[in-house]
Amino acid sequence: MEELIGAPGRRPASKRGPAPKLQQQLERINQLPKAKQKMVSEVLDSLLAQAGR
Repeated sequence: MEELIGAPGRRPASKRGPAPKLQQQLERINQLPKAKQKMVSEVLDSLLAQAGR
């Protein structure tokens, strides 16, 4: 079942090479303290809301 839906943090075996930049950024953000993660999330929410106008 995990192969069908994909396990968190795992890339399909068919992809090779370095992780895409966004994936690398998400992994780095995940290692930040929760307060910093919240700040990053708020900035992203704001930018996405502006882009949706």
